[in-house]
Amino acid sequence: MTSRPVRTRIAPSPTGMMHIGTARTALFNWLYARHTGGQFLVRIEDTDRERSTEANVEVIFDGLKWLGMESDEPPVFQFARADRHREAVAEMLEKGQAYRDYMTAEELEAERELARAEGRVVRSPWRDADPATWPDRPYAVRLKSPLDGETIVVDAVKGDVTFQNAGLDDLILLRSDGNPTYNLAVVVDDHDMGITHVIRGDDHLNNAARQTVIYKALDWEVPVWAHLPLIHGPDGAKLSKRHGAQAVSEFDDMGYLPETLRNYLAKLGWGHGDDEIFSDAQAIDWFDIKDVVSAPARLDWAKLNHLNNHYIRLADPVRLTALVVKILKSRDVTVRQGDEALIARTIPLVRDGAKTTLELADAVMFVLKIRPLELPERTVTQLADADLRARFVRLRAALSDVTDWGVPALEEALRRFAESEGVGMGKFGPQLRAILSGGAPAPDLAGAMTALGRDESLGRVDDALSLVA
Repeated sequence: MTSRPVRTRIAPSPTGMMHIGTARTALFNWLYARHTGGQFLVRIEDTDRERSTEANVEVIFDGLKWLGMESDEPPVFQFARADRHREAVAEMLEKGQAYRDYMTAEELEAERELARAEGRVVRSPWRDADPATWPDRPYAVRLKSPLDGETIVVDAVKGDVTFQNAGLDDLILLRSDGNPTYNLAVVVDDHDMGITHVIRGDDHLNNAARQTVIYKALDWEVPVWAHLPLIHGPDGAKLSKRHGAQAVSEFDDMGYLPETLRNYLAKLGWGHGDDEIFSDAQAIDWFDIKDVVSAPARLDWAKLNHLNNHYIRLADPVRLTALVVKILKSRDVTVRQGDEALIARTIPLVRDGAKTTLELADAVMFVLKIRPLELPERTVTQLADADLRARFVRLRAALSDVTDWGVPALEEALRRFAESEGVGMGKFGPQLRAILSGGAPAPDLAGAMTALGRDESLGRVDDALSLVA
């Protein structure tokens, strides 16, 4: 372990969406930095110039901002540091830790075939060549990896992982066009950024061995490695499009709250006892990278939905109103003056049953309908019955006598009305719900009337009665 102040990082490539696995990696880095009083940094690995677009960079920044995990320092862009990467290679050449490789493409392919046939890694004949024999042509620069012994990756999640040096090839540091390679750039950038803990997916475990050799070649302190298990789908297979959402933006579009995703992702590979729901402050207090498990984690949509419902019920109605209004506008629903206040009044009455903000938007639609509402055909037919229509005339009168237009008083009024009629709520409740909502999803009757208000509720009953007058 290191005695330096903790500095962690997330280093995504801006070549497309921000994957949920990247978000989980960012979260663990962020949590560990916060837990230790350290710093969380962001590096954009934008060396793939064709795919590293400005729009894709913004996708990363937007995703981190939405998740609430922005960098503690200005982000670092890897491509802009190419000269620094070349400086490090020059140092390794000078120290004899790297060498010029003049193999042509044809010679390299022949060496690869021979290495495969002999069951060994690629070794260049230029590894120990006399400089006097160097030809005047382009060359790559390779790391002079140790030929025997072993390299041990001390991993905070997986424990010690041993690699035989005979199986580590002399990886290319600089291509023949002078461009640095991934493993070199990562090591130089992490060193210069003062990164103490490299917390990333376990698909990088093999890279850790090669990067350890580079660190030692440069006489730099090797960071603490921590390789996280991958996220699998519910069926145990590697997460893919067939399992549903994969990108952070997709979870946002599907109506999940960022605090839900933070809580849920923290449970994918780490947990605090049996605690399923915990605040950011608790996660920061409890989190330690040594407690991460090495087995792959499975995405569980039922648990995610349950958790999102929990956070929707806790969220500020003003914030939920803004989210719902945004969703409605994206659906081309007209939000008139005064509608936002109506939505804000409705949300506390309907959110208990909403698993996502999309469902919450569905649940408030009934209050936005303009009178007269188009009623379900079945309801119109039922109201044509003289006895039921007469009952609704009496119900309308009973409701008009309610002075405290709130859920408790309305529930009591409906109960007393049912008793006075000698019937159960099932004899008029379904029709009243349809009258109030026009057939749209709505909360319980008292909640629906509270959301609509006295005048609108009675007006909708009057409209229904006028249809069959």
